Amino acid sequence: MTAAAVSLRRLLHPVSEPLTPIIPTITSFLQSVNLQNPDLSILNQFSSYLTPNLVTQIIKDQTSPFHSLFFFNWASNPNPNPNNYFHTHFCYIDKLLSHKLFALAADTLKTHEKFSDFMVGKFIKAHGDLGHLKSSVKLFHQVKERELGGCLFSYNALLGVLVRANRVSYAWGYFGHIVIKARVLKPDVSTYTTMIRGLCKVGMIENAEKLFVEMSCGRNLWTYNVTIDGFCKNGFVEKAQRIVDEMVKGETILPDVFSYTSLIDGYCKKGEFRNAMRCFNEMVTTRNCKPNVVTYNVLINGLCLSGDVDEAKRMMSLLRLTGVRDNIATHTSLLKGYCIVGKSEEAIEHFKEMINLGMSLDGKSYAVIVNELSKLGRPDEGVMLLKEMRASCISPSIAIFNAVLRSFVKLQKFDKAILLLKQMPQMGCYPNFLSYSAVITGLAGAKGMMHDVEMLVNEMIQNGHCLDTTLYSELIKAYCIHGDISNAIRLFTDMVDESLVISIACFEVFVKELSSRCLVLEVENLFEQMKNQCTVSDAETYQRTLDQYSSGNSDS
Repeated sequence: MTAAAVSLRRLLHPVSEPLTPIIPTITSFLQSVNLQNPDLSILNQFSSYLTPNLVTQIIKDQTSPFHSLFFFNWASNPNPNPNNYFHTHFCYIDKLLSHKLFALAADTLKTHEKFSDFMVGKFIKAHGDLGHLKSSVKLFHQVKERELGGCLFSYNALLGVLVRANRVSYAWGYFGHIVIKARVLKPDVSTYTTMIRGLCKVGMIENAEKLFVEMSCGRNLWTYNVTIDGFCKNGFVEKAQRIVDEMVKGETILPDVFSYTSLIDGYCKKGEFRNAMRCFNEMVTTRNCKPNVVTYNVLINGLCLSGDVDEAKRMMSLLRLTGVRDNIATHTSLLKGYCIVGKSEEAIEHFKEMINLGMSLDGKSYAVIVNELSKLGRPDEGVMLLKEMRASCISPSIAIFNAVLRSFVKLQKFDKAILLLKQMPQMGCYPNFLSYSAVITGLAGAKGMMHDVEMLVNEMIQNGHCLDTTLYSELIKAYCIHGDISNAIRLFTDMVDESLVISIACFEVFVKELSSRCLVLEVENLFEQMKNQCTVSDAETYQRTLDQYSSGNSDS
């Protein structure tokens, strides 16, 4: 028998062959199918392999949703069908939805009369993930009218979409109307948990607590953990502690590593490290609950932020002794700790060790060191790290760019500040108002830089940023110092037109310069315009300043 015949025999008579080798073969056949003129019979040779797991896996493996649908349709009625296979699932729907083929997915489900509440819930979530909130709401109302109360899956999906989109008030409104007022459906544990998570997310702790207490169905561990975490994140650690205590006392649902980690994090953020360690010890010794890297990181980060780096390092040693592997977050916390206690060089050395160890650095770890280098007056090294980040496909945050810019300005390295400002878009971050403001303010206070100031101001405005009171005031002051009265007056007028009031210090420079040029009447008129068009909270102080120079009593 030839090798080809043996292969064909194995293919057609699988008997006890494992499923894995056949999947690439079927996938290869599928990819050769002409979807414009498909021939279903090409797959008949695989009918003896059909099982729910195989069908699901093949559909998931397809890069094209149309190949997934083609295979699913064939498997719906294979010929022959020696195993009497039939679909008990619609696994291809997720594939279609992931490719945004909503209409095709819906039509297929409707054809098979499977467009159920559960399936609509999938559509609602998929639309929500894309930000299509109106479509999600519309789908829910359609299924609500059709199912007459049997729409719990859709309802829970809609609540989840609204909470994730930070539309908690809308979710709370739906809960109040549909569950409490109209009693259209009976909420389950998922309904309550999703709503509690949303309420905690926006700080509505009293409502969340009331909902938790008054739940009409049994709670599960997810409900407890969502509530504990929400309370802790909002600073209500004592409430969270009471829930954990109730869980321990009830012994029906015991707190797990997530419960304790949330509680420890809450105590650390409040600076209550004794309570945090008490929870940690209770977790390990009393509850026999093994901490994970997140638990250790929470403690290490809290200790570092409080300046107790030595204790944080001891905790890191304990982490390793217990067989838990540290990660980038662990080391980033240590970097922060070193910087907080003024051990900048140790932070930089530790950062270099992280690189030498081959750790996958993230934006947070880079940010700590770039900020510290900027504070130390070493912005050039900061720029090198920014470029290294970009080369590693890590997008630097605007905050660390601004830290470097401020450092350059402080060192009066204006050319480098301007260059970095212009390079920022190529480095993955566009300058914001603070970026421009830091550089412009620095340049305005230096000699011979007004041309660059004007260039950056124009660029700033073109990029959609407006001058604020501080920037206007500093520019007017700079023009006065440089003797450019016409531009100073122009900016003062623009400022008044925007209902902005110049700072008193800069107003004094402005008045003094105009008075020295015998433009007392003009400055008085400008001041009157400012009073008439703007809300001047301390008009008397401005008036005294004006009187001082206009009356000729200046010391200039």
